[in-house]
Amino acid sequence: MNHTSLRWAVVEAARGMNARGLNRGRSGNVSARVPEGMLLTPSALPYESLEPAGIVTLGLDGGVVDAGAGPPSTEWHLHAAILAARPDVGAVLHAHPIHATALACLRREIPAFHYMVALAGGDSIPCAPYATFGTAELAAHVLSALEGRRACLLANHGIVTVGESPAEALELAVEVETLASQYVAALQVGPPVLLSAAQMAEVHTRFRDYGRGHGRRGHEDLAPEGRGRGSGNDEKEGRKPKLPPPDVPGAP
Repeated sequence: MNHTSLRWAVVEAARGMNARGLNRGRSGNVSARVPEGMLLTPSALPYESLEPAGIVTLGLDGGVVDAGAGPPSTEWHLHAAILAARPDVGAVLHAHPIHATALACLRREIPAFHYMVALAGGDSIPCAPYATFGTAELAAHVLSALEGRRACLLANHGIVTVGESPAEALELAVEVETLASQYVAALQVGPPVLLSAAQMAEVHTRFRDYGRGHGRRGHEDLAPEGRGRGSGNDEKEGRKPKLPPPDVPGAP
C-alpha cells in the first residue's frame, strides 16, 4: 500500500519540528502506524528536502518493506516498541527542543506546576532513564515512562510524544516544550507551587468534558480517542492531501 496521505502527514510533521522550534538541523524523527508496521522518517536527511516517497516503511520487527530515501531513523526501535505496545497510538514523534532537553539533561521531570501538564496524560511528564540512542534499551525505558501518558523526557537526550496522528504528536510536543520553558523560567525565581493530586484530577475531568455539547472542540482534541484519520479520498486519488492546520489548545 502507498499510504499517500499518511506519508504527507509524516513529512509535514517532520518539517514542522524545525518550523515550530523543536529541532534544528536533521535531528528528530516521526512515525505513523500502517498495517505493514510503520512509516518512518529516514536517517540524516534534511527535512526541507524530504518528500513522501522518501518515507521508509518498516515492519515493527525492523524489517524494511519500502526503503524510501535511505536507511530508517536510528531510533526505529523506540517507534516500533511504542506502536507495538500501545494500540491507542497512531503516531510517535521524537525531538530535541531546547528547554525540555535542558531539563532532561538534569534528569528532572516536569511536575504539576501548571494545569496544562495534564495534556500529557498524567500529573507529571516523567524523565526516562538514560540509554544510548538507537538501542532497544532506550526504547524499553521510554515505553515504561510513557505508561499511562502521552509524553516523556529522555535523560540527556530529548522528548517523545505520541498521538493519533503525526500532527497531533507534533502539537503535543509544542505544548511540552512550552511547559518546559515556563518551568525553567519559574525555577529562576524559586520552587514553583505544585498543584495537588485532587486539583489535577479535576483538570483531567474538565479536559474530558471541555467543549462537549457546544458544537466546538476543546482540549479533548489531544486525546487519542478523539481524532480520526480522515476520509482517505486524497490517498485513493493520489493527490497531496489538504492537511488542516494543527489545533493548538488554549486555556479554557
